[in-house]
Amino acid sequence: MVSKREAVSASALRISVDLRVVVSRLRRRLLEVTNSDGLTPSQASALRRVGAGEAVTASALAIAERVRPQSIAVTLSTLEQMRLISRTPDPSDGRRQIIEVTDAGRERVEGARYASAEWLAARVQEEFTEEERQTILQATALLEQLLR
Repeated sequence: MVSKREAVSASALRISVDLRVVVSRLRRRLLEVTNSDGLTPSQASALRRVGAGEAVTASALAIAERVRPQSIAVTLSTLEQMRLISRTPDPSDGRRQIIEVTDAGRERVEGARYASAEWLAARVQEEFTEEERQTILQATALLEQLLR
């Protein structure tokens, strides 16, 4: 971590700006590709988290999605009406509900994952040479270090 006394290099600053912009645009594009079935981005994200087992209660999901509990309640209600999730009372705390993805919800999550991977692979194949793809692989490995 850079201390307050150390100056951040121009290249580090440029990377921080450019990378945020590119990742944000790529994320939005992947959402467009995978979300042609009428879910809002927040609904799709919540469904993905529930499907991955990341959040099994509304409060945990609200925290994970960084939204208010009231907002997640609306999202969950819609997903339940679409029969993509189910809610059952928590046996250890009757005030809470356990959220589970239904078979239809799981199919939708898996379909979206496949569609985004297929789109991205095709775009990478079309846009870049093999040498450029190898460079991207190397850059991806370096970026992975940021998450450690």
